[in-house]
Amino acid sequence: MAGSLAFGSLWARAFGQTPAGAVVEGKRLYLRRPRAGDFAQWAALREQSRMFLTPWEPSWPSDALTREAYRRRLRRAQREWREETGYGFQLIRKTDGALLGGITLGAVRRGVSDSCVLGYWLGAPYARQGLMTEAMHCALDFAFDRLGLHRVEAVCLPANVASRSLLLKCGFREEGLAREYLRINGAWADHMLFAILSTDHRPRG
Repeated sequence: MAGSLAFGSLWARAFGQTPAGAVVEGKRLYLRRPRAGDFAQWAALREQSRMFLTPWEPSWPSDALTREAYRRRLRRAQREWREETGYGFQLIRKTDGALLGGITLGAVRRGVSDSCVLGYWLGAPYARQGLMTEAMHCALDFAFDRLGLHRVEAVCLPANVASRSLLLKCGFREEGLAREYLRINGAWADHMLFAILSTDHRPRG
C-alpha cells in the first residue's frame, strides 16, 4: 500500500516503548483498533456523555448501548479494515488505558479520488483538554503517511463551534455548505464541509 511506514518502530524510537496494539501513538494517547473487551468502558463513557453527544449525532437507537449493538459495530469495523474501506480507532490514554473516544477514517475511495471522510467523538469528561486535537493529528498522519491518501474530508453542524474550531486548528479548510447532509436527531440538517489535502500545511501548535 502506498506510503506504508513501520509506525511501531518509528514511534518507539520517538517516545519509548509502544503500547500493545497501538497503530499510531501520540504524546498522551494512542490510536488502536476496537476490541470486544472495550465494551464496558465504551458503553459507560457513551452513557455518561449522552447529553454532550446527542445534539451532534444521528439519533441513537433504543439498543445503542447494548452488548449486541457494540458487537455489530465491531463486526462492521473489522469488515471495513479487512476490505480497506474504513479504519475505525479507539482513543486510549497512555497513562492508564482509559478509553477517551473514537475516530474513524471512513468511506475510503481509491483510484482517481484517494480520499476519505473523517468522523470523531470524545467523551464529555475529556473535552477541552486538547486530546481530540492530538488524536486528529495522529489520524491524519495515518491517512496521509500510512494510507497514501490525498484528501480527507470532514463535516460539522453550523452550530458546532467547537468542532469547527478543531478542524481549522488542525489545518482543514472550510469549503462550503452541504445541504441536508445528514439526519441528526431525526431531521435532515445542513453541514459545513471541510477538507485537508496531503499537500496542505498541518499546524502542530
